Amino acid sequence: PAPPGSAMSTPLQEGFPWLDGASHEDMRRAVGALYRVHSLLGAITDPDALLVRISEESRTVASAEAASVMLYDAETDELYFQVALGDSGDQDALKREVRLKMGQGIAGLAAQTRRAVSVPDVTKDPRFFSDADAASRFQTRSLLAVPMMDRDRLIGVLEVVNKVGGDAFSEMDEHVMAMFSNVAATAMVNARLIGQQIRNERLAAIGEAIAGLTHHIKNIITGLGSSTELIQMALDRENTEMALRTWPVLKRNVARMSCFVQDMLAFAKPRVPVRRPADLSALVRDAAQSVKDALTARNAALELDLEGVSGPVSVDEDGIFRCLLNLLQNAVEALPETGGRVSVTASVTPCGALEILVADNGPGVPPEIRKNLFQPFFSTKGGRGTGLGLATSEKIVKEHGGSLVLAPSVSGACFRMLVPDAAVKSEDRE
Repeated sequence: PAPPGSAMSTPLQEGFPWLDGASHEDMRRAVGALYRVHSLLGAITDPDALLVRISEESRTVASAEAASVMLYDAETDELYFQVALGDSGDQDALKREVRLKMGQGIAGLAAQTRRAVSVPDVTKDPRFFSDADAASRFQTRSLLAVPMMDRDRLIGVLEVVNKVGGDAFSEMDEHVMAMFSNVAATAMVNARLIGQQIRNERLAAIGEAIAGLTHHIKNIITGLGSSTELIQMALDRENTEMALRTWPVLKRNVARMSCFVQDMLAFAKPRVPVRRPADLSALVRDAAQSVKDALTARNAALELDLEGVSGPVSVDEDGIFRCLLNLLQNAVEALPETGGRVSVTASVTPCGALEILVADNGPGVPPEIRKNLFQPFFSTKGGRGTGLGLATSEKIVKEHGGSLVLAPSVSGACFRMLVPDAAVKSEDRE
């Protein structure tokens, strides 16, 4: 140990000469600041959230009353306020109204010279841009503006305003903020790159989804076109038998289009279920009737077990019907060519929840695709499916506070719908 009173520099001071004479508290603050900003590099990928965090840390690092980040707009060669934190008045007006040209104001000068600019008393400095205070209705006394540089590229300017205690910003504040701003600039560039990558991935996913939906719509329109041509031909020839044979095909394609549009609306628009007492038996039978033609075409059987239902249930009738119809359509399409069978079992559990099981004796769901079953636009049907049926059904059931899952089954697939608080008390029945 060095003898008391000896002048002995620390390794940190040897690396950074401007730390000479700094107190242990100042050095602790400098190290803490650099540690926190380096932690931002991989912690935050949202540029807006990152800028807020940078501003928050800036106030702590410089012991300032307020801090702001101005970003550089390369197209207009201007700086604009993106984030303003602290007791800085009308921050929205500041961000909306104030833009600085290069060299204009203290921030513009820091951006132009690529050097930190410290002003102990802005009232005595003609370079101070007072319009910012006018817009935000805030009084600036002292100011430190530091350019945010990533390599040789200007990202913006970091400003800290009004040193706590009334003093001017020190030389150490200036050096620490310079290091802080450069690391923050790198973090900002990284966040932008990650954000762009995420947007590209989302656009690719949206493009793939639109391609799938377009193919599905094209198939439906092709079916509608063929049906209308045949019916028109039958009418021209006064061939009633041909028209009657074609009519069910037209009805099925119209129903497919209707289901598709309703699924899109139900999936895209969040809504609160409108619960009313509903006749569950009638609801199940109506959904079953909608797939009757498809069952007949496959020579398949439908079994309904409604013995567990006694009285009405409190649900959003249209929503639960949509879920049932989607599950039944999927079950029918999964059936084998011969001996197909679909079953629907509905009951109200002792705790008052509505439970509906829709099962089929098809090939079942392979383990490798189960995790994607309820993902929007995921489909194993090629152009015949939109990938919205199960996603929409799960959304509707979740809006009821319930769950829709693929339940264990010996063969085929079985989907279990559970809607809590569905039992209707006798005094609430209409």
